[in-house]
Amino acid sequence: MRLVLLSFLALLSFASADHVILTGGPALRKWEDLRIPRDQHDRWWANFIRASTLRMAEIRQAYGENSPIVWIVYRSGYQDRGIEDSKPYTTWISDLARKRNASLIWVESTTDIIDALNHRPRGSVQSFDYFGHSNRHCFLLDYSGPIMAASTVWLHERDLGKIRSSIFAKNAYCKSWGCHTGQSMSKTWKKHTGVKLEGARGKTDYTLVGHGQLPIGVGWVR
Repeated sequence: MRLVLLSFLALLSFASADHVILTGGPALRKWEDLRIPRDQHDRWWANFIRASTLRMAEIRQAYGENSPIVWIVYRSGYQDRGIEDSKPYTTWISDLARKRNASLIWVESTTDIIDALNHRPRGSVQSFDYFGHSNRHCFLLDYSGPIMAASTVWLHERDLGKIRSSIFAKNAYCKSWGCHTGQSMSKTWKKHTGVKLEGARGKTDYTLVGHGQLPIGVGWVR
């Protein structure tokens, strides 16, 4: 009877397993076009979106076609860039989520991000990925949006203590595909969540994302 109960609990845990992807927004061209070409960001609006869908395909290949994916996306960044480009980017993102059978959660603030994470069941998060701008101390959900070369919405390492560590599976795989996260935030993530966060010590390169390749990082550390 005990073995049956343990097997049932194991299956229940597997059934509720989540793969969470947090996606930040792109910069606005009205600001980035003022920079010299080598310093410009996000000429393509979908750098982080395409990287996220590539990761979804990788997750489904590794964990199974029916693996639950929770896609948390910063809406304002794509609304604002959509207005600038005269394109319905938020509609396209919703369509991508439906096509890939991912549960889409729109967020607008740090509090929204933390709430979305904390609503995951205990021990359910098997993997976590972040695609977006970042620095050594935080995920920058927007960059060069309302303000040129600055962020107005972020998840700082000081906020990590607000995330319930119990949402993560014991051996959860977490990775930031943003720049410089491995220089500080990875250590703080482990301290507060109990699981490692792989991050880059330098910049990450999204140049080949449009050709089907995940971002390239320098000095990945956990």
